[in-house]
Amino acid sequence: MSGLSTTLKEHGLTREDYDRIARGLGRAPSHVELGMFSVMWSEHCCYKSSKSHLKSLPTSGE
Repeated sequence: MSGLSTTLKEHGLTREDYDRIARGLGRAPSHVELGMFSVMWSEHCCYKSSKSHLKSLPTSGE
C-alpha cells in the first residue's frame, strides 16, 4: 500500500475525498489538513453523512 493510501485509510478518507479536498484547496493537502477533514467528515458530526436526512426536513414556514 502506498504512503497516500495508508494515510487515507488511517484518516477514514477515500481517494475521491482526497481529490475533492485537493481541488478545493488548489493543491495537495497537508497531513494536518487531511486530519481536519477527517474529523469534519466523521460519521458522528458530519454534514456529508446527514445531508440525506436534512433534505427530508421542511425548508420554509407556513
